[in-house]
Amino acid sequence: MLPPEKNPMKNAVVLVSGGMDSAVVLAMAREEGFAVHALSVSYGQRHTSELQAADRVSGALGAVAHKTVNVDLRSIGGSALTDAGIEVPEAGGHGIPSTYVPARNTIMLSVALGWAEVVGAADIFCGVNAVDYSGYPDCRPEFIEAFERLANLATKAGVEGAGLRIRAPLLHMSKADIVREGVRLGVDFAQTVSCYRADDQGRACAHCDACRLRSAGFVDAGIPDPTHYA
Repeated sequence: MLPPEKNPMKNAVVLVSGGMDSAVVLAMAREEGFAVHALSVSYGQRHTSELQAADRVSGALGAVAHKTVNVDLRSIGGSALTDAGIEVPEAGGHGIPSTYVPARNTIMLSVALGWAEVVGAADIFCGVNAVDYSGYPDCRPEFIEAFERLANLATKAGVEGAGLRIRAPLLHMSKADIVREGVRLGVDFAQTVSCYRADDQGRACAHCDACRLRSAGFVDAGIPDPTHYA
C-alpha cells in the first residue's frame, strides 16, 4: 500500500451554480480530499453572471477542472428563470414558486452522472437544501435518495463498479449554518452570485427570494454580508 501522502486523490463531480451553497459544497468536497471536477449547466437562465461566478469559485477553491454544459431549458419555458414572460417574484408566497425550473435538478444530476462515469468518480456532490429554501420539489431528501437509486440502476459504474453516491451535505443545514461552514472553509462569498435577477456585473437585486434567503443567512450567522447589490 502507498503511504497516505502518496495515495492518489479520488475524483468527485461537484455541481457548481455560482451561488453560495454550491461554493460551500465544493469546499467541503476539497476538504474531504477529493479531486473536484466542477460542473456548471447553462440552461437558458436569465443571466450568465452566475456562470461567470461558477468559474471564479471553481478556480479559487481548487477544482482540477471546470466544465460548463449547455442544456436549453428556455425552449420549454415554464419558469420565471427561463421565460421572459414570467416575472420573478419579489417575495416568497404559498406553494411552489414560479422560479421553480421544471426538471432542472434531475437534468443537472443526470449530466453530472455521465461525467462521473467518464472521470471515474463514485461521488457526485450537489448543493440542494431542504431547510432554508424556496420549496422546490427537487430539493427534498426523497428526491436525492431516489436519484441515487436510479444512478446505480442506470449506469455501468453502478452495475459493475463499487456504486455511485449522490452527496448533498447541505440538505439539513440552515442558511446561517451554511454561511458559518463557508467561512470556516475559507469561501469568499463575495465571488458568488445567488440572485435570480442579477445584472451583467453580478450585482444582486436585494428583493427576490434568493436574495432574501441569502441575506437572512448572514444576519442569522452574525457575519457581514459581502454581497454586491445593484
